[in-house]
Amino acid sequence: MFQGRTLVIATMHGKEEVLGPLAVKHLGVEISLPGNFDTDEYGSFTGEIPRKLPPLDAARAKAKAALEKTGMDLALASEGSFGPHPVIGMIPANEEWLVLLDLKNELEVVARTLSTDTNYQYQTCNNIDDVFTFAKVTGFPEHALILRRSASDNTSINKGIREVSTLRSLSEQMLQSYGSLYLETDMRAMMNPKRMQVIAATGEKLMHKLKTLCPSCSAPGFDVQEVIPGLICSLCKLPTRSAQAHLLCCLKCGYEQRNAFPGGKEQEDPMYCDHCNP
Repeated sequence: MFQGRTLVIATMHGKEEVLGPLAVKHLGVEISLPGNFDTDEYGSFTGEIPRKLPPLDAARAKAKAALEKTGMDLALASEGSFGPHPVIGMIPANEEWLVLLDLKNELEVVARTLSTDTNYQYQTCNNIDDVFTFAKVTGFPEHALILRRSASDNTSINKGIREVSTLRSLSEQMLQSYGSLYLETDMRAMMNPKRMQVIAATGEKLMHKLKTLCPSCSAPGFDVQEVIPGLICSLCKLPTRSAQAHLLCCLKCGYEQRNAFPGGKEQEDPMYCDHCNP
């Protein structure tokens, strides 16, 4: 389905470095980038341009725009977001979405990763020692930093700082002028190796889905669409919130397959039971 076709990767932040080789290896495509493609118009991490769409919809919009710009029929786009983990709480998390859009075969395949392996942090600093303590903790200079007057000040933002001398000079100027400054990790893909690793892991998930074919029509992307809870507790025999089955669905023909006891577990440990361990 993909062999020999051109895949447009909708990015301006170097994501083709990890996604391109995966697509070439697993799909047999050639890689192309849309020229002068400004993905910041869909929102920037530093807030100058607010993101109006949810992450998945933003990735879809990027893919569609890349196809319109290039006249091609196969595109790959991603969108990431950062914040507190939705379950664990205050631990920072990186959520990445990938969307492959195939107009020729009327197919859309999506992959998602939620990872706590991120250096997403921000801090108000009152002296130069605070600045370099923050820099050390966040993996500078391999991971770039962003410096500005305050969290809400978008008038003078210094992005992509990766040199010690630059960080010191800009920080001292801002401390002298304002008495404090705001530091944050630069979460753009080409400036953040940790994020790039999560994008690569999401790419691996997507390639696996694309190589998993529907038993009915052989379309790619046959994967879990719903997790059905209710696995029985081994002690009280009441249903838990753990998965008792996965529902797999074909995005092309709608064929469904229910796989009971994913992972081979037929009963849940009481420690995960809301009745035995409320």
